[in-house]
Amino acid sequence: MSTATAVGALTLRPVDPLTDAVLLHGWLTHPKSAFWMMQDARLVDVERAYMEVAADEHQQAHLGLHDGAPAFLMERYDPAHRELVGLYEPEPGDVGMHFLVAPTDRPVHGFTRAVITAVMAELFADPATRRVVVEPDVANTAVHALNAAVGFVPEREIQKPEKKALLSFCTREQFERAVSA
Repeated sequence: MSTATAVGALTLRPVDPLTDAVLLHGWLTHPKSAFWMMQDARLVDVERAYMEVAADEHQQAHLGLHDGAPAFLMERYDPAHRELVGLYEPEPGDVGMHFLVAPTDRPVHGFTRAVITAVMAELFADPATRRVVVEPDVANTAVHALNAAVGFVPEREIQKPEKKALLSFCTREQFERAVSA
C-alpha cells in the first residue's frame, strides 16, 4: 500500500518481529497506548507477541510509514478464528482490524484520520473483504469518533476476556460513503 494524503505519503510493510520490536515496545508501553493493554510488557513480550502474529495464518501485522518513517501499526485478523470467536456470527468477507498511531509530542492535525482512512482503503483493496470488524474498548471514545468518521456503525457491547468492547462494523459501501462526504 502507498497512499498520498494531505499529511504525506502513507505506506505499509510487514512487521519484522525482531527488528521492529524495540520500536513497537516503545509505542505499546507508552501511556497514550493504554487501550492496547501492554503497559507492562517487556521487550521480549513484544517480540514474542509479534512472532506469534507472523506465524499465524489468521492474522498479520504491518508497520505504517509516514513519508518513509515509522508512524503507525495496523493489525489485520480473521474474526472467525481470532479475537471474536464465539462473540458474534462472522460473515464471509469479514476482516478484523486494530490500528495504533505512534505516540508523539508533536501531533499533525488530521494525521490519525488519514491513517485510519488509509488502513481501511488497504483492507478494502482486497476484493474478498466485504466488511471490517472492530472491537475497541467501550471507554475509548476517541477511537469511536474516528471509526464513525470512516463509516463504522456500532452494533452492541460485548464482553471479551480482557475488556468490555464496542463491536462495530463497516461495509465497503459505508466506507466509500463516509470518505466521499
